[in-house]
Amino acid sequence: MTDLQVLSVAQMRAAEQVLIDSGLAEGALMEAAGSGCADWVWRIAAGCNVTVLCGPGNNGGDGYVIARVLAERGLSVQVIAPLNPKTGAARAAAGLYKVGAVTSAKDVSGKVFVDCFFGSGLSRDLSAKHAALIGDLAASHDYCIAVDVPSGVECDSGELLGRDLPQYDLTLALGAWKQAHFRLPASANMGEQRLVSIGIGAVQDAARLITPPTISAPADDAHKYTRGLACVIGGAMPGASLLASSAAQRSGAGFVKLLGKIGNRAVLASLVTSGKPLEESLTDDRIAALLIGQGLGRDEEAKTRLAQALCCGKPAIIDADALHLLRPEMLADTGQYIATPHDGELAALCQNFGISAPDRQSRAVALAEASAMVVVAKGPDTIIAAPDGEIRIAPPAPSWLSVAGTGDVLAGIALGRMACGRSAMDAACEAVWLHGKAARIAGAAFTADDLAQCVSQAMEAAL
Repeated sequence: MTDLQVLSVAQMRAAEQVLIDSGLAEGALMEAAGSGCADWVWRIAAGCNVTVLCGPGNNGGDGYVIARVLAERGLSVQVIAPLNPKTGAARAAAGLYKVGAVTSAKDVSGKVFVDCFFGSGLSRDLSAKHAALIGDLAASHDYCIAVDVPSGVECDSGELLGRDLPQYDLTLALGAWKQAHFRLPASANMGEQRLVSIGIGAVQDAARLITPPTISAPADDAHKYTRGLACVIGGAMPGASLLASSAAQRSGAGFVKLLGKIGNRAVLASLVTSGKPLEESLTDDRIAALLIGQGLGRDEEAKTRLAQALCCGKPAIIDADALHLLRPEMLADTGQYIATPHDGELAALCQNFGISAPDRQSRAVALAEASAMVVVAKGPDTIIAAPDGEIRIAPPAPSWLSVAGTGDVLAGIALGRMACGRSAMDAACEAVWLHGKAARIAGAAFTADDLAQCVSQAMEAAL
């Protein structure tokens, strides 16, 4: 589905060129974008006045179309254009706006401010003068809308190209989602986000948003082993393993077993534990998937347990301490693996696999290709990369997830989904979605234990 695509600047330009090459005039594309945005502004303004800041490029051209359409509908519109339009399409759009524009924002205020100054192609820092102009207009209006992306955003990285950029209430993405719509720090400034269609088609190799999984109830004749035996391999510190086990129990696995010592820790009565030697435990042919890393430690014993887990031929989720110990030669050529690193663990993995890349997404993609693992680069802007180059991006999850132990819950959910027979990529995407949904159900100021308790309700929401 094209409304799930997340494009780079280069991909978006190429997609627009496909439309132009097919006979659609560039001005017609601008008209579609501006008219679509005007519909949103019209509803939000509710008859009040609107200020549109137009820049010199095609983003400014979109602004002239917005202003013209709103004026034709009877709204009071003020266009501010400190710089003359430079592209042919922008000049044509400005010529069709008959009301005229001013170059200064002095004494301008109103209900809605629409930012069409600099769009997705900006790659340099905003000047102090332009940053002040945008900030003053945002402060003097009740509601702020950014067209495509806020001015002062590097669209592919999500970096901010200026200081003290304003907070927007709404961002209208033109034609397709861009990387910055889901990448921090930019996405935190964008408020609500909506997509305005301009007819962009499917783009090969585009990243896509993850979607709610489709989960079915177990078959009528299901039993604990047909639903999947999931094993969590414990280590020196059992708390994280217990969290992961609790999440796995609630994410579809029929039988969860914790392999390792847990000391005097209280456990759920339904959780089976085993103190047998790991190598012996892993000979059970009924095991559907493994999770290793929680509280594993990084000593020689931990390295041995990791090697034993990865050479047994079972699908595996690799997390936490195991990510620091993992080496390329430990992975079987035909194995199905999911790695779930946060930024520090991702850096350690890339170092161990000899990978150098400029940003999180590039590192995740390169690591997935080099290791044949599905890489879940987890964080407030989670990216999932598959060995074949597929990239999935998660919409922002609640920031209440920033508490100890929630990563262990994510790994446990992935284990549960993998034990049910999901492929590594499907299990990873489903786990990230369920994790975010469980966080929304948990509400505010929850613990990782609370989050794990809410996984069942997240599963129910996907039925």
